[in-house]
Amino acid sequence: MEIKQKENTFYVGDEAKPSAELHYVPTGPDKLIVDHTYVSDDLRGQGIGEKLVVAVVDHARAEGKTIIPLCPFTKNQFDRHPEYHDVLAT
Repeated sequence: MEIKQKENTFYVGDEAKPSAELHYVPTGPDKLIVDHTYVSDDLRGQGIGEKLVVAVVDHARAEGKTIIPLCPFTKNQFDRHPEYHDVLAT
């Protein structure tokens, strides 16, 4: 599955109606709030949600930003993966 990017969103599938997506909101000069993750029923269990989180983590690293994971799924991923903590907002 190819992870695509549009403004404030990483997604899989059609841009107008994605099969999976992670949405974030820039806040201040150096933070991103991840507020929503969605994976359609037909893609669940395939690791797509995790790939979306990796995409936003990589994006934050490249941009020198940190992430506030408000979305429960993303928060869980940060709890399970200490290697993401370099971009976890404090």
